Amino acid sequence: MYKRIAFIIAFICVVWVNYACVGQEENIRWVTLKDIARSLENQPPMNVGFDIDDTVLFSSPGYYYGRQKYSPGNKAFAIMEEFWNEMNNGLDQFSLPKECAQKLIELHKKRGDSIYFITARTKTESVTELLEKTFDLGNLNKVIFTGIKLGENLKIKPIKENKIQIFYGDADSDIEAAFEAGIRAIRIMRAVNSTNKPLPHNGIFGEEVLVNSEY
Repeated sequence: MYKRIAFIIAFICVVWVNYACVGQEENIRWVTLKDIARSLENQPPMNVGFDIDDTVLFSSPGYYYGRQKYSPGNKAFAIMEEFWNEMNNGLDQFSLPKECAQKLIELHKKRGDSIYFITARTKTESVTELLEKTFDLGNLNKVIFTGIKLGENLKIKPIKENKIQIFYGDADSDIEAAFEAGIRAIRIMRAVNSTNKPLPHNGIFGEEVLVNSEY
């Protein structure tokens, strides 16, 4: 009897979760690359910003390596200078450019927009050069490294200071930073095999979400 009750409860939970997810999917403000391009027609060149990890680069291989080497079983490696020295100056050779990022950056290049990359990584840097080569960007603005400070969103300030008008990011903190700065936020979906778990709830803030941007 108890097994039957447990089974019924589990079944109800699964149905409820699936129903909630479907409801969330229906309410997401999906946009395509063409939608974004159309929305920018007849607008002058502007400053646009991108997060890096899981937004323009699938960089999980480097993070996976760092976790296994420096702090197996926890995320302590993410605040270790040794890890960032490796990540920013070598491990990124294993990072893959996301297809959606290549298309978005091409769109903004053709428009003559000025592109900024803002990341919570700790600064030890050859990342600007890497992004220049990866996305064929000449004279790229230096990558802005904010680091992490508990309880504070450090991306808000550089977004405002550089007069960025659109910010693309995969994390909730990216969307919150854009909205706090009073600009347009577009969510890039995180790949399901990213090491950065749990995956965020796309569209949770009412932001636009780029279709198929997990790739």
